[in-house]
Amino acid sequence: MQPHNYKEHFRRNISLAFPVMLSQLGHVLVGVADSVMVGQLGTVPLAAVSLAGSIFHLLMFFGIGVSYSLTPLVAAADGENDASKSIAFLKHGFVVNTFIGLILAAMMYWSSGLLYHLDQEADVVTMAIPFLSIISWSVIPLMMFQSFRQFAEGLSFTKQSMYISLSGNIVNVVLNYVLIFGHWGFSEMGMNGAALATLISRVIMTVSIGAFVLYSPLFSTYWKKFNLKGFSFKIAEQLLKIGIPTGLQFIFEIGAFSMAAIMMGWLGAEQLAAHQIAINVVAITYMMATGISAAATIRVGNQLGRKDIPTLRMAGNTCFLMVAVFMATCGIVLISLNEYLPTLYIHDKVVIDYASTLLMIAAFFQISDGVQVVGLGALRGLGDVRMPTIYTLIAYWIMALPIGYFLGIQLEFGVIGIWMGLLVGLSISAIMQFWRFRRLTLILLNNSKGEVQ
Repeated sequence: MQPHNYKEHFRRNISLAFPVMLSQLGHVLVGVADSVMVGQLGTVPLAAVSLAGSIFHLLMFFGIGVSYSLTPLVAAADGENDASKSIAFLKHGFVVNTFIGLILAAMMYWSSGLLYHLDQEADVVTMAIPFLSIISWSVIPLMMFQSFRQFAEGLSFTKQSMYISLSGNIVNVVLNYVLIFGHWGFSEMGMNGAALATLISRVIMTVSIGAFVLYSPLFSTYWKKFNLKGFSFKIAEQLLKIGIPTGLQFIFEIGAFSMAAIMMGWLGAEQLAAHQIAINVVAITYMMATGISAAATIRVGNQLGRKDIPTLRMAGNTCFLMVAVFMATCGIVLISLNEYLPTLYIHDKVVIDYASTLLMIAAFFQISDGVQVVGLGALRGLGDVRMPTIYTLIAYWIMALPIGYFLGIQLEFGVIGIWMGLLVGLSISAIMQFWRFRRLTLILLNNSKGEVQ
């Protein structure tokens, strides 16, 4: 392993990861823009967005996780130089993802009534229900968008989805300004305007990336291999075999944060609003870390297709190192700006004090958060999803939430106790995912050496 080899891995990882990081940033900034602009309406509307988001993001990220199955399969097919296999994955992935998007949207829409049974403040629930009813339908175009996006990223075309995601975010901000506050002749819709803006911007993003993949010369070789022959349940099964466990990984992690939001609501609207602010901020760093995770999936999947295990292992290890450095830097930024960042969302001093405390805790789990998400991405590239899913279940639902409930509710440490539980869960997940990648790739490396001999 010569130094210049590592330098080349870093260069390739960054060229793949940076556009995905900005693309993922575009995704999360939709929620950030909603929260910042809704926060100008007051504490209760911001708390309502957090409560609705506890259901919406839980199911949305399950869908996004399912769509991630396309990337390692397409990357491996690309490593084999099999264009017909790549386009077959896209065709079946689009059908599967759209169907799942329809199911998730219906579940979100009809689950809004459950908010009455979560022991939340009545005013918060009343405002959250129409918001959730509108934004739920945005998951359908989002799943279509993800199908085209994951296909392109599996082929290492990551910049184009970045441009489209960031453009979609600009559209969302403009529509927020128009619909929330009633500018340019439109009626003032309040927080529901943010939900409608998200829906419209995601439809525009889907049309844009669909046109790019369908008509760009970059993909002409693949479309020559396209055919409309019957649906293959075998290919759909391949996608779901990776996609459903990946979706469950998101369910267990995002579900833990959603449950934490519900526990915050038991403490009061101010604590719930503070949780929403802190989650919005750390979602930025997390989603950018998923860009490095996507690079790990692509690089590992591609080298697995080529059966080059030493390069596979080196590519994965450099991704771990990259995310550790990046997230450590993010942690320093959070410590430095923990009192300032909440003021961008709201002017309520009580909420700001709670949120600044949560951001200090978040600063200490940045590296763990980054390592665990890159571990999941690298293992997905290997096609290993079952054990990582079990690890996330253990880390968040057997460790993080019980500890958070005990410290925050039983011992009455409040917001600090609940988030300390999340810190423990993220740290445990990071250790287990990193260990699993190192162990599996060492086995593959030893097996490949045996075959050569």
